[in-house]
This record gives sequence, structure tokens and C-alpha cells, in this order.
Amino acid sequence: MTQHRIIQPVVDLMRSPDGPRDRQLLYGDTVAVTDTVEGWSRITSDKDGYPGWVRSGQLGPDTPATHWITAPATHAYTQADMKSPDIASLSFGGRIAARSEVNGFLETELGFIPAVHAKPIGVTLTDPVAVAELFLGTPYLWGGNSRSGLDCSGLVQAGLLACGMPCPGDSGDQERAVGQTLQDGTPPQRGDLLFWKGHVAWVYAEDMLLHANAFHMDVTFEPMAQAVARIKDQGDGPVTSHKRL
Repeated sequence: MTQHRIIQPVVDLMRSPDGPRDRQLLYGDTVAVTDTVEGWSRITSDKDGYPGWVRSGQLGPDTPATHWITAPATHAYTQADMKSPDIASLSFGGRIAARSEVNGFLETELGFIPAVHAKPIGVTLTDPVAVAELFLGTPYLWGGNSRSGLDCSGLVQAGLLACGMPCPGDSGDQERAVGQTLQDGTPPQRGDLLFWKGHVAWVYAEDMLLHANAFHMDVTFEPMAQAVARIKDQGDGPVTSHKRL
């Protein structure tokens, strides 16, 4: 087993070589490589234990990160100048290794990244719902974990990991592992999670949800009663648990 890191902005984590996408990994995410077969590497993600396959060329040496991206997305530029050509776009949660800071930009192997868009490794945020709100309007993407596309569990994981709280990658695992289960009829409050079979949503306010969903095909607010009725009517059943962090 060897340690590597992701060296592309967003990488699909496949169930098998050339198979379906299960999740995504972000620039700088570290992984343990357990096997390599014909240009594919079997890996386990360090941040949540998720297993899968990535193309071997998407991996590089495990260089320790110094900062992580806290803006919804940012650019790496050729120079410490916002008017210089951009090289790549990184998503919230990406991890970078800064060599120095120049004119308000972090110099990295990828290019110069605005320092205001990052925080030092070890500094966490405090409100996972506010993190989720950063992704409003992000298109829905099954298995997505970036500003370019998210699914319901990706949105929940982004908020919790950013606030230093462990969180699995899939909603079923999240329902089992995250928070404390509340009794039926407990009034919801901001920061609670509602789970259905195959879906999860943040409680944004007493009567409002914030979630990535395939009905609206983006990250959006939805009145709670409307969402509960809609999901049941479309055949996905009732709420299976109400949890509090």
C-alpha cells in the first residue's frame, strides 16, 4: 500500500476500471493505493474511506498540503496577477501546497491561487449549513463532489468535512454514522438532517430544506412540507430518520 494524492482538479472515483462513477475526489485529496492494473489504480480515499478506481495518471506523490480552498471555486493563474492567464479551476475543499505568498497569491505547483480563497490546513469552518449554502445553484450530478456538480450526499459531506466533522460519502452510510436520531415529531432546527431511502437534505430553517436533488437538478431551497410530500408521491417513500449533529 502506498500513499498518493490527486493531481487533477476533479477526478471520478469509479466502481471498477471504466465502470460507473460512485463519487469524486478533489485536487490534493490523499489516497492509499492498493493495486494497479493496466493504467488504473485501486484506491481508498483518506478523507472518508471510500474505495474505488482512478486512472493512475491522475495520481502524484503525496506532497503535504498547506492550505485548503474555502471559496466555492477558485482559479490558478500563471502569475500573481488576476489578469494573467488562468491555468485551472479548483473546487471548494481542494488541498494545495503553497511555497510562498506573493502579492496576495499563494504560489503552488499548479500556479498562483488567490490567498483570500484558502485557509491553512487545520483551520476549520463552524457552520456546515452555511458551507452548503455556498453551493446554491450548483448543478445536480450523481456522485458529484465539486462546484461543477453535486449530489445530495456530496453536499452534506462538503459541509461536515469543512467543519472538521467526519462524514462518509453516501447518504445511507451518512444516515448510520452522522448525528443522533431524533424521535418522530421532534421540531426540526437549522443544521438537522432529514434522510429518505437514497436521499438526504439539510434543514435550513424550521420549514425549509437545502438540498441537491434530481427534481430541480441543482442545489436549491425547498419548503419542507412540499419536499416531504413530493418525495413520497414520486415513490421514494417517507422520511426514514431525522438526525441532529
